[in-house]
Amino acid sequence: MNILAIESSCDETAAAVVRDGREVLSNIVNTQIAEHIKYGGVVPEIASRRHVTNISYVAEAALSEASLTMADVDAVAVTYAPGLIGALLVGVNFAKGLAYAHKKPLVPVHHIRSHVAANYIAHRELKPPFIALIASGSHSHIVLVSDYTRYKILGRTRDDAAGEAFDKAARVLGLPYPGGVHIDRLSREGDAKAIKFPRVHFKDAPYDFSFSGVKTAVINYAHTLSQRGESIDRADAAASFSEAVTGILSENVIKAALDFKVGTVVMAGGVCANSMLREKLEAAAGRHGLSLYMPPVALCTDNAAMVGSQAFYEYENGRRADLTLNGRSAESIE
Repeated sequence: MNILAIESSCDETAAAVVRDGREVLSNIVNTQIAEHIKYGGVVPEIASRRHVTNISYVAEAALSEASLTMADVDAVAVTYAPGLIGALLVGVNFAKGLAYAHKKPLVPVHHIRSHVAANYIAHRELKPPFIALIASGSHSHIVLVSDYTRYKILGRTRDDAAGEAFDKAARVLGLPYPGGVHIDRLSREGDAKAIKFPRVHFKDAPYDFSFSGVKTAVINYAHTLSQRGESIDRADAAASFSEAVTGILSENVIKAALDFKVGTVVMAGGVCANSMLREKLEAAAGRHGLSLYMPPVALCTDNAAMVGSQAFYEYENGRRADLTLNGRSAESIE
């Protein structure tokens, strides 16, 4: 089954053709990072306008790279939630028009579910059940995936997402957008034990996260040194901040896997490209005899191949949308 998938939830306009949920025939991503760098983050109105400009091109390019036409496509899939509402609407309306014009089924896909599905592409042997750590700019979840379309949230952030904390800490340290990748690079030059930044635990919810405290601690640390006229060792600060954030992410997801007696852990989302997090999870999974699956870095960030992968399982489960499909800025993965 060939699925043409569309992704436009934030600042990447993407299209891909995926066969049977596992084989990527094409994966085209048009990123807007260079344009948003000067603003220090994504400007929703600009992102939406660029999606309008790029979406036809990426869809045509995806079909061309796959050596297919719309006649060879069995369904059209699109990310409808969550994300920037203006950006989502561009993709949703384009996909609805395409499906209607070519008389193809339309499959709605949850963006965070598709991040999990990136692992199905990278690891064809992977099947549920497993525990998933989903960490991105807007979400930080620990989820029990009992089947391809059945999810139960075990833990989540109570305030900032991990990716948001990385971006804000990077700004304080004078690093450019997107902050996560620059903190990751700089942290390799620093001492992760140089500064003790806080980690939050909740007795009533052992898998939940809170990143507002560590973010504020970095801000206060930088401001205190500045007021004293002292220079900041940015590498040490980046490494110590990364240690605090990745440490609690790794600790909580491993605890969930052990508590629920699930032998497989999966990583998903943009923050899972972080090298320290990947190293911590590899080491922890090895110590506890758990299987660990991570997508390659290229599939951690937003793309349409992961949408096409999840769409296959949504389609098999009978999920379809009609022309009333709308974008939603927020919706639970459950």
